[in-house]
Amino acid sequence: MAGTGSLKIAEQIKAIVAKMLGSRIQDPRLGFVTITEVRLSKDWRTAEVFYSVFGDAEAVQASQDALEAAKGQIRTAVAKGIPMRFTPLIEFVLDRLPETSGQFEALLASVKAADAEIAAKAEGAEFAGEADPYEHPRDDGDE
Repeated sequence: MAGTGSLKIAEQIKAIVAKMLGSRIQDPRLGFVTITEVRLSKDWRTAEVFYSVFGDAEAVQASQDALEAAKGQIRTAVAKGIPMRFTPLIEFVLDRLPETSGQFEALLASVKAADAEIAAKAEGAEFAGEADPYEHPRDDGDE
């Protein structure tokens, strides 16, 4: 688990990157990008910046290109914004979580539909044998 200092620095980097993308990076290739997480390496030399892009594969590729082109500007902003001995290298990583969660949602919907179908078939169904197939102790008075 990352230390508290590491988490604080990661959150600061996340805020700086988001601010840069929202106001200072004027690349027309940059689509609707959301910074989802920042992870620092143990030695704080590398910051993995996870992001998601709203749009199709073409928008994702264009945004990736724009982010790669803006790495230097973003690293400079991080250096100015956070007093550290070494400014971490910035690596952008496409966050596949939204894509994966969509697949899980579709899978859950199909399971729910199958459950509803089974429940509909079971409604009004009767037992093949007796309703209570278990043997019960006999009372002497039954004979």
